[in-house]
Amino acid sequence: MRLDGQRESDNVEDLRDQDGGGGGGPAFGGFGMHIGIGTIAIALIGGWIFGINPLTLLGLLSGGGGPVQHSAPYRPPPSQAGQTGQPGQPTAHGQEDPMKRFVSIVLADTEDVWTQVFKDRGGTYRDPTLVLFRNATPTACGRGESATGPFYCPSDEKVYIDLSFYDLLRTKLGAPGDFAQAYVIAHEVGHHVQKLLGISGKVDAARRSASQVRSNALSVRLELQADCFAGIWANKAQATKNLIEAGDIDQALNAASQIGDDTLQRKASGTVQPDTFTHGTSAQRVHWFKQGYETGQIEQCDTFKAGSF
Repeated sequence: MRLDGQRESDNVEDLRDQDGGGGGGPAFGGFGMHIGIGTIAIALIGGWIFGINPLTLLGLLSGGGGPVQHSAPYRPPPSQAGQTGQPGQPTAHGQEDPMKRFVSIVLADTEDVWTQVFKDRGGTYRDPTLVLFRNATPTACGRGESATGPFYCPSDEKVYIDLSFYDLLRTKLGAPGDFAQAYVIAHEVGHHVQKLLGISGKVDAARRSASQVRSNALSVRLELQADCFAGIWANKAQATKNLIEAGDIDQALNAASQIGDDTLQRKASGTVQPDTFTHGTSAQRVHWFKQGYETGQIEQCDTFKAGSF
């Protein structure tokens, strides 16, 4: 990505020096907290390290098994002494923190893109806040933990991320690159766009009275639309600021493919159970990101339309 000369967002809240252990309710709040882009990845890592069936973890993380308390299944190794900071590597933070600058620039660009998109549609975009934390932090949706992966809380309109997730994305899931990391933020901001458009509220209401299978299917469509909205961001970012370099889109498509439900389930257990999907297959995630990127139109991201798969 071409980041030189780009502005940084003022809407970044850095809580990495706070202990984050206090209150905030259960770690997983069901429909209130949108399952993050990293949740199925976390389930896979949990299966690898603890021998837990990742399909069981996915049921819990999607609200199917009620709130749970747990320790984070993945801890990135400490940074090497003297190591210079690069996107996806843990660093000391402060004014010269390169990872904070990176996510601030990406967030700022999502702000610019969606402000213009909403303006063109006769609406007003309300910027979300990006919260950086370590290990755990209170949120309006319950206690957020690193083990959840990046997530969006509609109750406080904040995106939460422990930057150690980028190490997992790169080293465990085979999705390196700064644009893959930007895609993660753009996807979570996509959930914020869904809230502002009234989409996520309707879906959450429908899920409350649905069977588990139907609830999962609605979750898949919501997540795929967030992928499509991430593609819209990439389209507009390229058109207005020429941010995208050769290979960037391939990084995003690779990330989308690596964290598809079917790919993760196959890697973890050798079997695929479509009724348990919460985010969509690799092919679906790639398709909907490309749909948003190639069209740049919200109307082309209607994953809820009959036959849209």
